[in-house]
Amino acid sequence: MSVKALEKPEAEVSASEFHSLEEKIYRTIELLKTAREAKANAERDVKRVREQLEEREEENEQMRTQLVALRKEREDVRTRVEKMLKQIDALTASESEA
Repeated sequence: MSVKALEKPEAEVSASEFHSLEEKIYRTIELLKTAREAKANAERDVKRVREQLEEREEENEQMRTQLVALRKEREDVRTRVEKMLKQIDALTASESEA
């Protein structure tokens, strides 16, 4: 080792500077803890929102399926009603001829 490496450094840190640095480190640690907690909360919220979105998508798909079925049923009923009305018209027309 060289002689200079063994010498005492010229600029020594005063007690107040050390205390100030220590305070900054503790504040940084608290900021890091707060940031990690906020990140964990945000990740939990994102997970919950994604689950809700999936549920809504499933409900939406069920509603679409039900809507298609109801439209088909409505069309079937319409066709049957039109057929009955034609039969009624045919009966009333044959009665009025007689």
